[in-house]
Amino acid sequence: MLSAFTARPIIELKQRDRSKIESILAYGDRVLVGLNTGSLRIYRLNEVPSLSPASAPSSSPPLSKPANGSSSLLSAQIAASNPPDPSTPTATAAAPRDGQPPSPTAHGGASATKPTDLLREVEKFSTRAIEQLAIIKEANTLVSLSNYAISLHDLQTFEPIEAPLTRTKNASTFAVTSNIVKDPMTGIPEIISRLAVAVKRRLLLWSWHESELSQDVTEIVLAEAIRTMTWASATKVVCGMNSGYVIVDVGSASVEDIIGPGAIGGAAGGQGRFGAVSAAGMGYMGLGGYMPKPLSTKLADGQLLLAKDINSLFIDDSGKALEKHQIPWQAAPDGIGYSYPYILALQPPTKGSLEVRNPETLSLLQTVSLPGAAALHFPPPTVSLAHAGKGFHVLSDRAVWKMDATDYDSQVEELVESKKFDEAISILGMLEDALLKNKTQTMREVKMLKAETLFRQKKYRESMDLFNEDEVHAPPERVLKLYPKIVAGDLSGVEDEKAEDSGHEESNGKTNGDTTLKADAALEVSSPQRAGGFTKYLMGHRKLNPETASIASSRRVSDTEDAASIRGKPTDEQSQDEKDLMASVLELNSYLAGARARLQRVIDPATGKLKPRKTQSGSTEEAFQSLLTFSREESEEQLEKELRETFKVVDTTLFRAFMYSRPTLASSLFRIPNFCDPDVVNERLVEHNRFNELVDFFYGKKLHKQALELLCKFGSPDEPDDAAPGLHGPQRTVAYLQGLPPEMIDVILEFSDWTLRKDPKLGMEVFLADSENAETLPRDQVIRFLGGIDPALEIEYLEHVITELNDMTPDFHNRLVELFIRQLREQERGEDWGLLMERLVRFLKESRQYSLSRAFTMIPRDDPPFYEAQAVVLSNMQQHKQALEIYVFRMQDYAKAEDYCNRIHKTQDSHVASPSQTHHGAAEDPEDAQPSIYHTLLSLYLTPPPPHKPNLGPALDLLSKHGSRLPATSTLSLVPDTLPVAELESYFRGRMRSANSVVNETRVVAGLRKTRLVANQALLLLGDGIPGGQGGRNRRVVISEERVCGACHKRLGGSVVAVMPDNTVVHYGCLNRAQSGATGASHLAPQVGAWGRSGGAGV
Repeated sequence: MLSAFTARPIIELKQRDRSKIESILAYGDRVLVGLNTGSLRIYRLNEVPSLSPASAPSSSPPLSKPANGSSSLLSAQIAASNPPDPSTPTATAAAPRDGQPPSPTAHGGASATKPTDLLREVEKFSTRAIEQLAIIKEANTLVSLSNYAISLHDLQTFEPIEAPLTRTKNASTFAVTSNIVKDPMTGIPEIISRLAVAVKRRLLLWSWHESELSQDVTEIVLAEAIRTMTWASATKVVCGMNSGYVIVDVGSASVEDIIGPGAIGGAAGGQGRFGAVSAAGMGYMGLGGYMPKPLSTKLADGQLLLAKDINSLFIDDSGKALEKHQIPWQAAPDGIGYSYPYILALQPPTKGSLEVRNPETLSLLQTVSLPGAAALHFPPPTVSLAHAGKGFHVLSDRAVWKMDATDYDSQVEELVESKKFDEAISILGMLEDALLKNKTQTMREVKMLKAETLFRQKKYRESMDLFNEDEVHAPPERVLKLYPKIVAGDLSGVEDEKAEDSGHEESNGKTNGDTTLKADAALEVSSPQRAGGFTKYLMGHRKLNPETASIASSRRVSDTEDAASIRGKPTDEQSQDEKDLMASVLELNSYLAGARARLQRVIDPATGKLKPRKTQSGSTEEAFQSLLTFSREESEEQLEKELRETFKVVDTTLFRAFMYSRPTLASSLFRIPNFCDPDVVNERLVEHNRFNELVDFFYGKKLHKQALELLCKFGSPDEPDDAAPGLHGPQRTVAYLQGLPPEMIDVILEFSDWTLRKDPKLGMEVFLADSENAETLPRDQVIRFLGGIDPALEIEYLEHVITELNDMTPDFHNRLVELFIRQLREQERGEDWGLLMERLVRFLKESRQYSLSRAFTMIPRDDPPFYEAQAVVLSNMQQHKQALEIYVFRMQDYAKAEDYCNRIHKTQDSHVASPSQTHHGAAEDPEDAQPSIYHTLLSLYLTPPPPHKPNLGPALDLLSKHGSRLPATSTLSLVPDTLPVAELESYFRGRMRSANSVVNETRVVAGLRKTRLVANQALLLLGDGIPGGQGGRNRRVVISEERVCGACHKRLGGSVVAVMPDNTVVHYGCLNRAQSGATGASHLAPQVGAWGRSGGAGV
């Protein structure tokens, strides 16, 4: 049981004193006791540090739990402050009498200080028993109920102020409240105290404004007699009656029934005025008309608890019922109350016990034995932090106990010891941060302990959800300790427990204490090194409290004792264990995914570097700032290293979990940046023959050489390997090499060798692919590498680089020409040889970067297939006549010779300024005109060098096709005199047609120019005829008295003006400024002449 409160006797009447205690009032260090004789005793409460559990340090051991059924209540509670030996449960101490302190020996030698001192006794305070006491602190007024009337006394002198209070005759109870309320008129806050008095069916209300009693008395009549009252808020009071409860708004005098179950419900619950309709009511009516007392108390957060018989109801301060279960009381309580943060229920004096319950779970946490206890008293306030730790009072006819609250941290530890984790979490959630040393860390630790318990109960999903909560974020080491080595690796605690269990069976003479020490030692060995700083904050760090160390040790020992070796289990048990492990691993995946997401907030998995610190809310900056308060001495490099290690643990375990539960998901982890341990991954994947995933992992970890060695191992053999048939052949290797960056050229070339030898066409895709990596490879290294394998591959790559990538490096061009010629010399003549020769000729024609002299030297001179290549090189060297001699005399291919002339003529014609000049030159036929390329070819036809003879056929064909490009004087001088003129008809026709074309073209151009001149003159003189457009010299403008200058915006008046081309009128002096500012003036001025620019029209 929990030790939330300990009873300390502060007042006890002497045996010879025949008085009885009827009521008490505690405020500050004063305790007022009302007796049945009408006397009032004033006590002063002394500080007793050794007896104050709330002041004890949290490092002290928790207080012992009070034993139920103790023979001497006072002695037991005194002994509780210094717990006796647990082996002697019957040991008790002598109880003090009449407020005397216990003997020094009962407190371990503490100083004998009296709990209270009697300061004064007012014998004639009242003529009858004092039934109830309260104070109006702001008015320094004591309120009492005695002789069925309310009396007011001065709190210092205890002299009556007004006794009895008017209209309070036959009063049965009262309630007092003080609140800070803003004045509705001025808005200034003031303290308003209210006194509610129950006089049979009437509810009377008095109020104090700033310590002044108001003369106005409010009276509200209810349906029946009022038995109890509790203030719900500053203006609402809950009244308990036999038939149920109502809530009264004292401001508007409205009354509203509170609907509840059983005996609590009002009219809506099916009961009449006297409560005799329900089964419970009828039973009581049969017992002489007894009705249970309606009880009520105010809780935290604006809630109230109503109780009648064993029924209970939770409501808010507006009277609305809350969705909560009833409190499972075994018997009807005599009184209820609330002491932060617990609900209290006092059983009848015959039982003499006080129950302490959790307001959220309604569980019974503590039962304190208090023989003869009759009433509870709570010093205000009862729900705020001001009340936390103050405790409350319990009174009987002969004694008063002060119930001191124990340290809240100790209470939580007690709940954890008894494995009541839900209760501990609930209590921590209700307590404020200021009441605990470290609420966040304590809550986190308790939730992790609960999660571990759920895991051992095979509630894996609930366990992992709790581990992964935002407030928990359990460290991976803590979670992985629950799993076997196949999942958690070296972080596993299961294997150690099995070994320890076997060792325990061998050493039967060992004690439990020795076993505990061994368990602790084994745990420390198996646990990883603690992370510091940022890692502790982000992923959590379990700090073992010295007080709970024994708890954790005992828990580990019990787990060790429960663990059994798998070797001795039957088959069905092994199968069940495997199913449980599979279920737990599947739930572990969700935890690891959450842990990975949290790590990614602060560290970049792609680079392994800490992310930049941001400033917006909820970003990594807050995490950094919060962490630095824990470990400011750690550098960012150290934090980065620790985070990488944690990330490595998470990713490696996630990989193991995938391989155990869902092997197909392992590859998805490798496609993203990860921190998996390469050795672990390699071992597990090779063990399961999952080489495709292994290649993906190596690629993601940038272990390219290992991946390519694996691909070469399975891809290079002639027959596929059964372990990895999908890796056979060079396809995977080529695709892998294409993804490597140019910086890894050595690795690319090393592992491209076998792919090129096995499949050259596919292997060349590494260098010829249309990708950035292939285009940016070091080309000189690639050329040397390919040349060492096969010159044909080198030629293919050089052609790709020069033609596709437009590389103008002269060395590459010279190398390609050299390779072409070498291949043509060494290769046998055939169809492929002809295609290769065409590629050489085409390259010689298109390229201008190779060395002409070197290429001409390498080309064989007397080999006919190389004649065209020689001609191309001579052409590039501007040796056109020698090139034409090869076409005409050696190759005797007159069509190619003509094509050659056409190509050269187009090249030369592009340098001429205009076509008209060309035709003009041809028409005039100047004697000094440079002979064209056609003239050179014609001369070779008609006047060839010896021993060649003239060839009239091709010459006449050339004259008929290109006669217009051949000057008449130089051409006719080459024609033999014996040639008939009729053979030259086509030549003369062409010449005349060309001359006529030039004349006609000149006439057309002259006509167009004349038309343009007339159009410009008409525009200048007459304008364009468009309204608002150009008016020409005949335009006019109207200047009125209101018209202003377009430049200076002043009136024109009789000044000299100028008209702009757009008809804008300006002062003549503003003309230059208007022209520089006008956007269209410079554009229109050349068309309209100087008249518009000089402002020629003034009106």
